[in-house]
Amino acid sequence: MSREEPEGPELEVAAGDNPFPEGPGADEPPGKDPDWPDSELGLGPRASEFFASLEAGVGRLQQRAQDLCNRVNDNRKEDQMLLSSLRETLLLKVSELAEQLEERLFHNYGYHNELIQERLRALTEVMESMEEIQAELRDICRTVEEVYRDLCLQPEA
Repeated sequence: MSREEPEGPELEVAAGDNPFPEGPGADEPPGKDPDWPDSELGLGPRASEFFASLEAGVGRLQQRAQDLCNRVNDNRKEDQMLLSSLRETLLLKVSELAEQLEERLFHNYGYHNELIQERLRALTEVMESMEEIQAELRDICRTVEEVYRDLCLQPEA
């Protein structure tokens, strides 16, 4: 907007179309006010011009107010559409991230399951080895017990 072209009510004043009369006696002789109706005639011509101009100004203000309300409502609709779009985008992103997390968890579960299986196999081998060693130890204990008995039962020479 340039400085030479004001917008709104200032435009009318700048163009020299003042919607309001300049006051009593500006172009009439003193003593009679043309804006006041005669008791017999009704409204004078200046008064009707004044009210017509006033109604036009009020109409323009109402139209501008309606235009502003329409623009606000349009902007709200646009904002609502943007928010809906953002919500959909975020839902998609969250779903993608949840799937990635789930895949990583399953990968980690698989990796740790393999480690657990290896250690369980090793534990099973150790337990089997311990059973064999325990059986050998029992055999050794029986043998030592028999040797001790044989030593204790032999006559002294």
